[in-house]
Amino acid sequence: MLKDSPIISASPEIMGGTIVFAGTRVPVQTLLDYLKAGESIDDFLDGFPTVTKEQVIALLEEAGKQFAGMVA
Repeated sequence: MLKDSPIISASPEIMGGTIVFAGTRVPVQTLLDYLKAGESIDDFLDGFPTVTKEQVIALLEEAGKQFAGMVA
């Protein structure tokens, strides 16, 4: 998908290789957990100010493209 992009990255030196938002130590899974719990993107961004709204939107757009490609 987007591994080691301006949006996300994974490195054994950062969070043991967990996929995080690029330039941060915030796991992508944390965003998914927030959304699953009914929280908003703004709530997530308030809690993790090192992540940008642009990163979140780009991640969700790319995920949408990946899913759309699976059903086509």
